[in-house]
Amino acid sequence: MFIARDIMSVLTITVKRNQTVKEALDLLAKHNVSGLPVIDDEGRVVGVISGTDIMRYSHLKQVLPKTSGSFWILPYCESDDIVSIRQGFDILHRTPIEMVMTKKVYTVSEETPISDIAKLLIKRKINRVPVVNQNNRLTGVITRADLVKFMAETET
Repeated sequence: MFIARDIMSVLTITVKRNQTVKEALDLLAKHNVSGLPVIDDEGRVVGVISGTDIMRYSHLKQVLPKTSGSFWILPYCESDDIVSIRQGFDILHRTPIEMVMTKKVYTVSEETPISDIAKLLIKRKINRVPVVNQNNRLTGVITRADLVKFMAETET
């Protein structure tokens, strides 16, 4: 039986809740990932921040002015709209991660069977699950992509 330890990513990029959304965005873009575990000073998982969380928060706080019925910014904006957009991004970038992150986090241990992890991701409609030790300290992360790669590489 394969377990979390067999497929988890050990070199995990993390952020802390007092860092800014801009710092999280920079890491997401730099490492081409869609989400990051949020840890406290002891390395315990306290949340997850994802591109979806940031987009949802941006929409709630109306970071981008609605310039069309489809919520897309029209290619020809008034200068007032450009100023408003810049101000919205400035506010978003300074926002602490704690205000945006998902606080309800599902975690697994290194001994959790991969089949249970797949079921958890599907049932909870999440894209990643932090792997923690008995002290709830982060030891790795498993994403849907990790599971797909594992299934593709596994011989029958």
